[in-house]
Amino acid sequence: MDIRSPRIAVIASLTSSLVNFRLELLRGLRQRGCDVYALGPDDDAETTAVLESLGVHYIRIPLARTSTGPIGDLTTFAALVRIFRKIRPDIILPYTMKPIIYGGLAAQLTRVPHRFALVTGLGYVFVERVHTLRTIALRWLSVKLYRMALKGAERVFVYNETDAAELKARAIVAEDVLTLVPGSGVDTERFAACPPPIGPPVFLMIARLLHDKGVNEFVAAAKILRMRHPQARFRLLGPFDSNPAAISRDEVDRWVAEGAIEYLGQTKDVRPHLADCSVFVLPSYREGLSRTILEAMATGRAVVTSDAPGCAEPVLHGVTGYVTPVRNIDALALAMERFIADPTLIETMGAEARRRAEERYDVHAVNGTLFAGLGLDPVLPGSRDRSLPLQGAGAP
Repeated sequence: MDIRSPRIAVIASLTSSLVNFRLELLRGLRQRGCDVYALGPDDDAETTAVLESLGVHYIRIPLARTSTGPIGDLTTFAALVRIFRKIRPDIILPYTMKPIIYGGLAAQLTRVPHRFALVTGLGYVFVERVHTLRTIALRWLSVKLYRMALKGAERVFVYNETDAAELKARAIVAEDVLTLVPGSGVDTERFAACPPPIGPPVFLMIARLLHDKGVNEFVAAAKILRMRHPQARFRLLGPFDSNPAAISRDEVDRWVAEGAIEYLGQTKDVRPHLADCSVFVLPSYREGLSRTILEAMATGRAVVTSDAPGCAEPVLHGVTGYVTPVRNIDALALAMERFIADPTLIETMGAEARRRAEERYDVHAVNGTLFAGLGLDPVLPGSRDRSLPLQGAGAP
């Protein structure tokens, strides 16, 4: 692709993610001379200020992240059509389900010449294999919409092999269009290594409060371990959510009242909480590629997670942490208990986790791969080449 100073639209379903997850990507696009527009649904003054400081134009779009109502989705589609006709982007890069679907369809209608997509995870309708009528209908509709939206896409970036296989098996995109990238990466300078706290072990889970994040399993394991090791502490950090798989505030209040966990609320900066924990836990049912796992590893924390897509890939079992079967509470509790029985594992596995984060998941290397896939320079003049080679789905 030979475009001088291309205009690119990056489309998000959560405005804060443009800074929390895509800041270095947006910065890199600007450094490469791109005219960058960031589109998101929220009136977020703090995020907007950061974007403006980079020279990124922010445009608010009407988008209900978890609603399945057709009126709201048509409103999103119509708004994107109007915006694309006005700003005339050369490239679109939407990420998450609704931006990919409605951004892709709007780009086709308005003849955006270069269409890409970043599949950070296929969404909750692909997680559950329960064959209720509603789930079957939503999955069928999602597949149809993905096929339509990604038709003619030049490249589709995917975070894990399972999602890539799903996209191929359902004939959503061809294999030669798919490119694997190891998540969104982590800023290993911002998430600096720090020694674990002295004292009784502290287990921390950071996630949106959804059943399919494995919150129930974490709490159940905490209850088991609290009975055997009352000195151990178990903390839960993350926001409540409007997703259909959300956990209620009453449930969390009950867990706290029972003494099973400490609920820390939500925060815009997880670093102090990671620094104050001994081990990070995420027993999720499915992720794109968990950013919180990468942040914990960069901080120098061992990780206990599930063998689900997007969770197991970063963790070397027995080296940087432990990988347990999805929804297996006993196995989860046993893996966590190993750090109580042998506290030296906290430091040794944490050091290995930090090393792996630096070698494999550095944000600049990951973004270099994305830039190359977009047809842009992966490395700026005078910079060290840390980009990873483009890797198609199914590649070794």
